Amino acid sequence: MEKILITGCNGLLGQKLVHRFQNDFVVYGCDLQNEKYLPDVDFTYQPIDITKRHEITHFITQTAPAFVINSAAFTDVDGAETQRELCWKVNVEAVENLVTGCRKVQAHLVQISTDYVFDGTKGPYHEADVPNPQGHYAKSKLAGENIVVGSSINWAIVRTMVLFGYGVNLRPNFVTWLISSLRKGKQVRIVDDQVGNATLAEDLAEGIFQVVRRKKTGIFHVSGADILSRYQLSLAIAAAYHLDKNLITPIKTADLKQKAPRPLNSGFILDKARTELELKLPSVQEMLTTFKRQYE
Repeated sequence: MEKILITGCNGLLGQKLVHRFQNDFVVYGCDLQNEKYLPDVDFTYQPIDITKRHEITHFITQTAPAFVINSAAFTDVDGAETQRELCWKVNVEAVENLVTGCRKVQAHLVQISTDYVFDGTKGPYHEADVPNPQGHYAKSKLAGENIVVGSSINWAIVRTMVLFGYGVNLRPNFVTWLISSLRKGKQVRIVDDQVGNATLAEDLAEGIFQVVRRKKTGIFHVSGADILSRYQLSLAIAAAYHLDKNLITPIKTADLKQKAPRPLNSGFILDKARTELELKLPSVQEMLTTFKRQYE
């Protein structure tokens, strides 16, 4: 079997990737923690800081994977405005390190990116639409993309958005936070002017698996099928879990006075994922049905 290296394997997407690839590839994983979060899954884990070039390039040359999936990222959008150096190290310099390692062993790099590379004024977006990132996080993710595109290695970029799911030892994501808040009877304010696609982590992992299996190159948008506002998504979650939707108050993004700008209309056009990867991209209802089996 071919070997694959998954960076950020203790994160939500990383855990789903390990599960999806374990039967078809020899899986190596790395992350910052001393131990892997999936002790019952048979794969080789190494604690590594991918911002340290020698550490990660040595591991890549030592293991010689055919593919490297970079699911590690600095994803604190507002935190990136104050922790700019750390954000850049993780989202840009670490990608340079991975490209260097992949070049040494002729590995195919799959970089995970985001809808935030767009400014959200002309969505939904095709893969070929011109990015225009606004905040520091968004600019760092596009810089990471540009490093990959400009490299001499085989590469693919998979962009996604509003990722949710259930995993081991993870901080809350939007969906789990909302469910927890509504169960406690808390009032929540949710923006109704940010529009996009929600994405279940398993579905994204499947999309990435198809990119790897078919040895695809280029950029792919992978997400759930429905384009809706965060407020509409919240109402669907409340209905699926039989929670009180009256606790949810719609507000505007500007009301939150967040440090970083958000793309307001950054939905994805998913034709390429459907045709080239043959993905059956689920509706919000289908995703929530799957998610409820994991998170009751």
